[in-house]
Amino acid sequence: MIGGSIVVVAGLTFWVVTTRWLSAGTEPKADGSNEYALVLGAKVKKGNVPSKSLSYRLDAALQYAKQYPHVNLIVSGGQGPDEDATEGSVMQAYLVEHGLSPNRIIIEEKATTTYENIVYSLELLDQDISSLTIISSDYHLERAKMLADRLKLKVDVVAAKTPKIIEAKVRFRERFALVKSYILGK
Repeated sequence: MIGGSIVVVAGLTFWVVTTRWLSAGTEPKADGSNEYALVLGAKVKKGNVPSKSLSYRLDAALQYAKQYPHVNLIVSGGQGPDEDATEGSVMQAYLVEHGLSPNRIIIEEKATTTYENIVYSLELLDQDISSLTIISSDYHLERAKMLADRLKLKVDVVAAKTPKIIEAKVRFRERFALVKSYILGK
C-alpha cells in the first residue's frame, strides 16, 4: 500500500515538474540583440525533405531572419542512419530556396544531440560569444536553454509551433529527455 502511494506521488511530482519545465521554454523571446541564431535540426525524410517539425522550425527562422536582417543563422544537424543527407545541408537548402542569402547561413553537420548542436555550432564561430538565440520547437526549448546555461551561454528563443499530429508524443518523450539532461548535463 505505501509502496504504491510512493509510486503515485513520484509519478505526479515528475509530471508537474516536467510540465512546468516544458511551459517555461518559450521565454525570454528573442529581440534581435544576438548576432547569431542557432536553428536546431530535426528529422529529414526521404528525398531530403524536411519533416513537418523541421519545416516549422525553418519557417520560424525565416521569419526571424527577415525581421532582423543583421542576424546570421547557424543550421545544425548531422545525418541520422535513415537520412540521405545531413539535417544541416537540408536546412540550408530550404532557407536558400525560400529567399535567405547563403551568406547569412553557417552550416554545422556533425551534431546528433541537442547538446552537440550547441557545442559544435559554437566551434564554427570565429569569436567567443556569450549569448545566442535558439530557434526550435516550443516543447524543445527548455532543454536547449538548460544545456546552453551549462555552457555558460545566455540565450533567448524563438518558438516554432509543434505539429498537432505529433504533439502528444513529442511532449511525452521530451519530459524524459529533460530529466536525463538535467541529471547528466548533456
